[in-house]
Parts: sequence; C-alpha cells; structure tokens
Amino acid sequence: MNLSVPGQTGTLQRNALTCALLLCTLWLTGCAGVRNVESEVQSYSTLAELPKPPTYRLQLLPSQQAQGTAFDNVVQQAQTSLAGVGLQRDDAQGTLVAQISAEARYIPDSWLLPGSPYAPYGPYGGFGWGPGFGWRGGLMWRDTGPSLHYRAVQLTLRDFQSQQVVYETSARYEDVWVDDKVIYRILFDSALNGFPKPPAGVRKVTATVGAPPAGNAAPAATKP
Repeated sequence: MNLSVPGQTGTLQRNALTCALLLCTLWLTGCAGVRNVESEVQSYSTLAELPKPPTYRLQLLPSQQAQGTAFDNVVQQAQTSLAGVGLQRDDAQGTLVAQISAEARYIPDSWLLPGSPYAPYGPYGGFGWGPGFGWRGGLMWRDTGPSLHYRAVQLTLRDFQSQQVVYETSARYEDVWVDDKVIYRILFDSALNGFPKPPAGVRKVTATVGAPPAGNAAPAATKP
C-alpha cells in the first residue's frame, strides 16, 4: 500500500536541500570570520625566571632533518613563539637546548562518534518495545558532518651545561577546522602560555583568530 501524499515527497526533499545549503553557508561564514581555537595544555617547569642570557640552541632529530622543508613550518612557528616569551635562537652559544616535535593526523568518520554534534542519529531516536509493539521517541537522520583534525606539539628545554630538563610542555588541538600554519603557531603559543612559571595541571588555552597570527600575539585566555 502506498501511503505517500502526492507532492509531499518533493516538498520534503526541497526543504531538506534548503536546510543543508543553509547549514553549509553558516559553516563557511564561520570559517571566514573570527574563530576561537581551544587547545589542551600541560606544562612542567623548574625555572624561576628567564635564563641569562635568554638564548637557546635548536636541536632537531635526524628524522626531522630528513623532512627538509616539510618541517620548516613547524620550526618557524616554534621560533616565533619562543621569541614571544623572550627566548632567542643562538645555535652556537645558547644557554638552553630546545627540542620540538609536532603531530598531525586526520580522524576519519569522527562525526559518527558518540557525542559528536554531527552524529547521524538524534539523542532520542530508536525503536523500542513497550507493553505492545510501538515507538520510543523518534528516529532522526542528519546529514554527514565534517571529520576532526588532530594537531599536537611538544617542547622541551634543557640546560646546556647540566643537560637537565628545565621546561617541558605540550599542547594539542582537535576540531573540524584546520590551517597548519595558524594552528601550529597557536599550539606553540599555548604551550608556552605562562612561561617560565606556568600553571600546574592540564588547562585549556583559547586563542581568538580572524587571520593568521601576526607578531607575537599570545593566546587570549586560559582556564583550568
């Protein structure tokens, strides 16, 4: 038996297409405007103040050197962020030794994960059995959403003379939007938030950006 109403199917399809186009427009508008980028940061420090002189030697691993220009963006963003807290690179006579690392990966189908705002089923959807066969709630289907991008950086500072680690910090980011040049800069800025005496424990650091960061702008806010 056909229970469809003539013209209703076409109307529903047109409404669904209109909603999808509206959502895409809003998403793209958000990408072009001001954006809050939140990263998770954890730092450890034995420094009471900036070293004298405030210089460091950048030590790259053989695997990082083998990447050549592919790793240059990470090095550039790290150097800019270190300069922002008063540390200048001096590979010949630096008082500290800096080691950096960066990680990037794509999380496929993350919109399917529980709790994702892009999950295909609404929170009340599903079939169920009661005293008799029936519905429990309703079934709601959403269009597929964008998947997550994961980026992370780590920075370690050692005293050149003693070779003891005096500062260790990391920052990670997970969201649907990504621009590596911007994100790595924000992550290194966030990782150095509070340098040389950062807050203890894991914290969230939020940076507000509308374009690639310029100068030595610091993340906008920190919260535990």
